[in-house]
Amino acid sequence: MECVKVRLHYIQHVPFEDLANIWQWTVKNGHQVSRTCFYKFDRLPNLEDFDLLVIMGGPMSVIDVDRFPWLNAEIEFIEKAIANDKIILGICLGAQLISKALGANVYKNDYKEIGWFNVKLTDDGLGLPLLHNIPTEFTTFHWHGDTFNIPNNSTHIAMSDGCLNQAFIYKDQVIGLQFHLECNYSSINKLIQNCSSDISNDIYIQKPNYMTSQKEYLIKNKKYINSLMDNIFQMF
Repeated sequence: MECVKVRLHYIQHVPFEDLANIWQWTVKNGHQVSRTCFYKFDRLPNLEDFDLLVIMGGPMSVIDVDRFPWLNAEIEFIEKAIANDKIILGICLGAQLISKALGANVYKNDYKEIGWFNVKLTDDGLGLPLLHNIPTEFTTFHWHGDTFNIPNNSTHIAMSDGCLNQAFIYKDQVIGLQFHLECNYSSINKLIQNCSSDISNDIYIQKPNYMTSQKEYLIKNKKYINSLMDNIFQMF
């Protein structure tokens, strides 16, 4: 049987937050890739031009529409994509934008989470096909100060000590992840170089040299994002 090829389109908000390890998975599996770069003032695609939408992170907040007027257009686009039953993965800001598009609140978290911290699957997350081959508890990379409420009709699937709402899935095909499962050494270095003002002495903020030295976590997270992408692929 011929393998189905998926057209993946991703939205990138800043030059230093790209697909990272998702790019490697996509190329390895021979899928088409296109993108919208809002920092280049690119246009959004037509809904019929892609199968899977991936929405990346960024240092802005979903309420920063005065500074980034394209945020309103992006939220409207996400609403339309959801209404048209597109499979969507949102990461960090991407998850917050999905949550906002689904009518939930996005706001400042009690703590900033920056670095490698544990995430636990909720009882509702255990056994979901989407999370096949992903451990019940694992250490992954974080860089966020905001958080989101779980949208109505969504399943809360992951949490951490520093942030209750780490992940959700809506109607089995719209996924929001607060954490950066896609991270690699390069993407972490770019965040450190471009967002160093976020780093301070706080309970859930680590030092840059620690963040970049965790080879074991990097290897495991590449395995986890590959599993997640494989599981998403099974939806087609």
